[in-house]
Amino acid sequence: MTDVLRRGRASLAFAFFAQGAAFALLVTRIPAVQDRYGVSDALLPVFLAAVPVLAGAGSVATERLVRRVRPSRVLRWSQPVVLLALLGAGAGGAGQVAVLAVALGVFGLAVGALDASMNMLGVSLQRSYGRSIMLGFHAVYSLGGIVGASLAWAGAHWQLALWVSYLPVVAVLLPTALLGSRWYVDGEPTPVREAPGDGGGVGFRLLLPLCLVMTFAYIGDSTVSNWSAKYLKDVLGGSEQLATVPYNVYMVTTLAGRAVGDLGVRRFGAVAVVRLGALVAAGGFAVVALAPGPGWGMLGFTLLGLGLCVLVPQTFAAAGRRAFERHGPGASDAAIARLNIFNYVGFLVGSPLVGALGDAWSYRGAMLVPMVLVLVTLGYARSFAAQPDRYGGGHERPRTADVGRGSNGL
Repeated sequence: MTDVLRRGRASLAFAFFAQGAAFALLVTRIPAVQDRYGVSDALLPVFLAAVPVLAGAGSVATERLVRRVRPSRVLRWSQPVVLLALLGAGAGGAGQVAVLAVALGVFGLAVGALDASMNMLGVSLQRSYGRSIMLGFHAVYSLGGIVGASLAWAGAHWQLALWVSYLPVVAVLLPTALLGSRWYVDGEPTPVREAPGDGGGVGFRLLLPLCLVMTFAYIGDSTVSNWSAKYLKDVLGGSEQLATVPYNVYMVTTLAGRAVGDLGVRRFGAVAVVRLGALVAAGGFAVVALAPGPGWGMLGFTLLGLGLCVLVPQTFAAAGRRAFERHGPGASDAAIARLNIFNYVGFLVGSPLVGALGDAWSYRGAMLVPMVLVLVTLGYARSFAAQPDRYGGGHERPRTADVGRGSNGL
């Protein structure tokens, strides 16, 4: 059983890595995609907004699908679709806007299913291990993002066609992901327990604090990814070359924070780690807003990576744990699929919110809004605690009865 868990953990980690690389390859080449297809500046926001909207729809569909199909099956087939859709987005040419629309539409729907099913398997594996491992999966996702962004930079530097940049990556990741999917591990398919007065299923009230935390975390994340370069250059007076650095710094510190975050959760508990992360992230936004120059701005974005990195993985873990404690393993998957929608809500809200406030007020002032939202997370920190009577002081313990077979045995 230990070997099954180890193989399941390694194969799932690769799925997180592949998804991080694929997503980075798309979003970092948006200007090249726009130029290749001749998409106007007015139409581009429509395409960009459609991806998270459709991803939300894919997450909703996954909640229903996993009632009949195990999450490992959803992940096994959604990941190749994401990779092929990425290749499709780079294969069209001038005037073929319909090709781009179809590719991005398929990408969005498949990403929603992929994100939801990956985190379902991660939470069930964490429950089986009996200790925090979710931050490790998201650390590998960050590593994939760094690799994908680096490959995108190389493609742009050498002026390679999009499909030339994407094809070798897809050719490596797709068969490797399919091979690794043989060792995915599901939890046992247990019926959802109905809590007294609940009417069955996972109520929105149970998840509301975590949905808000997820939204606030992604508002903060999208603020960095969409506005850090402009802020450092236009507000803090940095050079154009220096303006490319903050997001890379943010990604590297996100990876570093997630790499050691599981140790902090095991030692101090999820509540303490989430509180510390929220305080560090809020401090990062404060430093960015008050920075007198580029150097201080870089320090602020460094703190943001270290603070925000723990919130999303722990929110997924807490949602699965709370649903499991109240309704059983069957409800954990549904809770994660519902929570995953707010990933895309935060992504959709964050960038336009900061942009509108920056234009109407000031970009320094706009940075204080995600700071306040992250601080609100402190009020919901207790939602991340496990029930003492089940896990003992907020730390999980093994539940080997919940461990399923590898997906190749289903």
